[in-house]
Amino acid sequence: MRFGLIGYGAWGTHHASAIVKTPGTTLDAIAAPSEASAGAAARDHPVAAIYRDYRQLLERSDLDAVAIVVPNHLHEEIGVAALVAGKDVLLEKPMAPTVEGCDRLIAAAAASGRVLSIGHEFRLSTQWGRIKALLDAGDLGTPLYALASLFRFPYRRGSESWRYARERVGSWILEEPVHFFDSFMWYFERWGDPVSVLAVGSDKGREPGMADNFSAIVRFPGSLYAVITQTLAGFEHHHVIEVVGTEGAVRGAWSGTMDRTRTPTFDLRVQRHGESESVRLTLAPSGELFELEEELRQTVAAFRARRPLVSGEEAKKRILVCLEAERSLREGRELTLAFGPARMSAPRQT
Repeated sequence: MRFGLIGYGAWGTHHASAIVKTPGTTLDAIAAPSEASAGAAARDHPVAAIYRDYRQLLERSDLDAVAIVVPNHLHEEIGVAALVAGKDVLLEKPMAPTVEGCDRLIAAAAASGRVLSIGHEFRLSTQWGRIKALLDAGDLGTPLYALASLFRFPYRRGSESWRYARERVGSWILEEPVHFFDSFMWYFERWGDPVSVLAVGSDKGREPGMADNFSAIVRFPGSLYAVITQTLAGFEHHHVIEVVGTEGAVRGAWSGTMDRTRTPTFDLRVQRHGESESVRLTLAPSGELFELEEELRQTVAAFRARRPLVSGEEAKKRILVCLEAERSLREGRELTLAFGPARMSAPRQT
């Protein structure tokens, strides 16, 4: 499978390495808009053709697929163009900063007959993905409560400080909390979509949507609820997920000096019904660099099978919840969620 890569910033370099490591693939072309990133791409991958304009890359008829790793506001434009050009697409999260952008990507995939898969790589984690397996196996019974907590250093600025520009990033809720919304909606999909969200937060005098500290309570059908909390005013990178059910509980913890490390400390402990103590599960290495490599391996297999790993329809729901969480934070009230043709129902004051 012949790949093109659009975007060669910090995360794009890791995508390039993951593509090269994936059996049965070649990295044949890279689009890097700046002189510095184009030079780095040429040095790192001398066999690949380097383009400054992604449109030139998409003109190549010999490319089967493209990975798109660009600032959030460009996801829709470049994703649609790649699908129209007849490429299968692995598009980094968040799918798009708007519902309309998600809809256009979904429509372009349908019209072109190409596969669109959204990069929610936490699902491929030996640690976080194992929690889904425990739930599906019934080891925890019916889930009642979940927590995702992230304590970390401030976001990297990105090329031309795009991550700190509201019009380019969309919101900081779309940056990392989108992973946690996806995790819980994936974990609990058999129990139904979330029904409401209530968000609170604080910032250091930034624009709306750019909360340094963010927390949300997400209610699911019945008595199940999840708490998602993140601070960007901390240090290092410390991530916890807990799930409690009627028959057991699981807790995972991950810590690293940086998020992109191959030498973190991590564990996953589960206590099943009838057990007096928790058990530490044996895991392969965990972390987003390992998850990205697994994502590329599974994406190639999925493209060959003509299916996505994470569909546009699934990923759009995560965008809807993130946008409503941002609105809840802005308006100071809990909002009812609905996923029908109207996209979202009127907010509910509680």
